[in-house]
Amino acid sequence: MTPKKDLPKIFDILPPKKYTEKITQKEEIVGRKPPRRTFSALIKGIFLILVILFFGGILSTFFFQKATLTIWPKTQKLDFKEQVIIDKNFKQYDFLAKTIPGEFLQEEKITSLKEIPATGETSKDQKAEGTVRVYNAYSTSPQALIVNTRFVSAEGKLFRSLDRINIPGGTYEGGKLQPAFVDIKVQADQSGEGYNIGPSTFSIPGFVGTPKYTAFYGKSFEPMKGGFKGKTSQITKQDLEEAEKTLKDKLAQELDSLLKDKTSGKFVLLDGASKKEMENPIFSAKAGDEGETFTGEIKGASTYLVFKDSDLKNFAKDLILSRISQEQNLKEDSLNINYYPENIDFDGGKIILNLDLSATIYPNFDKEAFKRDLTGKSLSEVKANLATNSKIDKFNINLWPFWLPIIPSDLQKIKIILNID
Repeated sequence: MTPKKDLPKIFDILPPKKYTEKITQKEEIVGRKPPRRTFSALIKGIFLILVILFFGGILSTFFFQKATLTIWPKTQKLDFKEQVIIDKNFKQYDFLAKTIPGEFLQEEKITSLKEIPATGETSKDQKAEGTVRVYNAYSTSPQALIVNTRFVSAEGKLFRSLDRINIPGGTYEGGKLQPAFVDIKVQADQSGEGYNIGPSTFSIPGFVGTPKYTAFYGKSFEPMKGGFKGKTSQITKQDLEEAEKTLKDKLAQELDSLLKDKTSGKFVLLDGASKKEMENPIFSAKAGDEGETFTGEIKGASTYLVFKDSDLKNFAKDLILSRISQEQNLKEDSLNINYYPENIDFDGGKIILNLDLSATIYPNFDKEAFKRDLTGKSLSEVKANLATNSKIDKFNINLWPFWLPIIPSDLQKIKIILNID
């Protein structure tokens, strides 16, 4: 037998080494994963942050450092009583003379009342009246009618002429008589609303039984008016007296209000420091006249002795400043002034005014000197000094940056706030 030759070995899988190499190549084709950060890189990052914070702290310390000190000084309330004179003969405020200049102001006004009700009552019988046009269709001759000639309306209401009349004669035109006419005033024969009739035609009973009865006639073109019988309103003397009092009270109030509006915030107006003069009122009716309402008006003027509010405040302020030491200050918005007149001499132009004053005072503070004393000191040292300061009631300190408990050396970076309660 022929010996068998060694045939090459055939594997159905790759050898381990080649397989590993193939896998590695595949990973490179797909893409490698980023390498993990090392511990040293982390340390470098932390170090960089610390450096930034350190230098940032230094910058904020030197460039943004500031201190705010709020101080509540010890305060004291003072009360005073004093008198001051208001005098129109003074032209300017004089503290040593305790005198404030006064002056006279005057206002004039007319006020009125409308529809003042009447309270009286009276019996009234009144006859209706109106106008009737009387025609002459009888002849060209005039016709005279005596006073109280009767005229009867179509409704049977009797009226009488108030004057003697003469009806002119007619005229012929084209062979036809054209009636002439005249307008006359007539009055009802009796009183009452029943004679307030509308436009109507009228006959003349005096011509009954003659040709003139139909040739003389009348017509009215407007209603008869004024007929009344019964009770009606009447203006009484008491109505006029009460209306006069109401007018005077209203005028006085309007004069005061007018001046107060014009001088508000500038002048002081005291009750009793004025004089009013009023004319007699004028009414649209007199006592005994009929009517449900009437009107009235009155004219008057008022003179006021006044003084400036600013002068009074200046006097009060100067008075308090004269009573306190130079080491004290006045809290101006705390100034309270109550006043009332002891005596008013209007004609002489003088008022003696009693004053009750109160105000809050506090010690002087030299802020710049205070700042110089604080510069460069520690927070604890400053607190200790302020706590023993006799001028201070309480205080509060705010520093920036908060971790640096030292007052800045730059005066511009120190702020002092006085809080006066």
